[in-house]
Amino acid sequence: MKKLLALLLTATMALGLAACGGAAPAASSAPAEEAAPAEEAAPAEEAAPAEEAAAEAEAPAAAVDMKVAMITDYGDITDQSFNQTTYEACKAYCEANGVDFTYYKPEGDSTADRVAMVDKAVADGYDVMVMPGYAFGGAIQETAEMYPDVKFIALDVSADDIGGNTYDNVFCAVYQEELAGYMAGVAAVKLGYTKLGFLGGMAVPAVIRYGYGFVQGADAAAGEIGAEGVEINYAYGNQFYGDADITAAMDTWYQNGTEVVFACGGGIYTSAAEAAAKVGGKVIGVDVDQAGIIDGQYGEGMTVTSAMKGLAATVNTLLAAVQNGEWDSYKGQVQTLGLVSEDAALNYVQIPEETTQFADSFTADDYHKLVADMFSGAVTVSNDISAEQPSGENVAINFQGNLK
Repeated sequence: MKKLLALLLTATMALGLAACGGAAPAASSAPAEEAAPAEEAAPAEEAAPAEEAAAEAEAPAAAVDMKVAMITDYGDITDQSFNQTTYEACKAYCEANGVDFTYYKPEGDSTADRVAMVDKAVADGYDVMVMPGYAFGGAIQETAEMYPDVKFIALDVSADDIGGNTYDNVFCAVYQEELAGYMAGVAAVKLGYTKLGFLGGMAVPAVIRYGYGFVQGADAAAGEIGAEGVEINYAYGNQFYGDADITAAMDTWYQNGTEVVFACGGGIYTSAAEAAAKVGGKVIGVDVDQAGIIDGQYGEGMTVTSAMKGLAATVNTLLAAVQNGEWDSYKGQVQTLGLVSEDAALNYVQIPEETTQFADSFTADDYHKLVADMFSGAVTVSNDISAEQPSGENVAINFQGNLK
């Protein structure tokens, strides 16, 4: 039975961005009745959002000199996910503000390979490192103290990922994925889908939160509109890329009636999309708006929506903070970013208004009302992922664990 716990937003306005007239990323606190999980421990001081200000940020007359390097994790800068979004945000900010920028791609998928890229970037004179993804936890532990004059901006890297430590030259952002997952689950059911699927990558906390939020949203929507027979196939691929084995599992889902799958794990969407394309099925994207890549590769109109994180907004705000001499307001913190406004466009978790397949049963206005209700606490979502599998009152869940 699902647990719905009130969201308590305690963001303050103390950490202003001097050049932009805006403020630092706002970190939503844990629900009032449940402590935040260790992997997304919030800092003592939190601040209000600065998306609009960060997007328009210009270097002040006395800007701090910096050279920015982004390092890729599992994927590359064309992955239509974490790496590409982070790369494009860094590149756009640096070009607009006259900052030297480059990126490095590790030769392999290991902490040693990522550490080697940090070493190379530092040797090349770069002093701000942007790292997307939890896989950088080990590299940060090995390099943060080695390079005390380098500033590390880590996206989706939790306190647990860095060994429960904090470092004076590291800022980590984690996100309330359960909220974005909830929005996608509500959208799917209210748009008329009753046979759903959740295909996670590896069962890491961020992916689990997405999935449990998705189930909560689908369950709540089914109860609200009286939808009967709502079912969810639920599994993890145990990897962040698609392959023949996972595609075969998705073939079984779709051929047995699954209508839409929330493909939540980097490139794992390829297996869901390949299977969906054979039967006219649908997919929900993750982390960024994946409609462009999925529809472009597998068929126009395949992507129902995407559950997104504000990666670009975080990059813009933190790079502006470094350049404007405000780094001290962020260093040594792990901030949990989620809802900071009833205005859907200003939040660090959302679904894309431009590409979501809204209909009379779930309109853009309905989405705006959902976000406003979530922000006010009228709609609550649990971030508890301690249960071995998700549950619901109004949906039937076929939990399959790891497919591989």
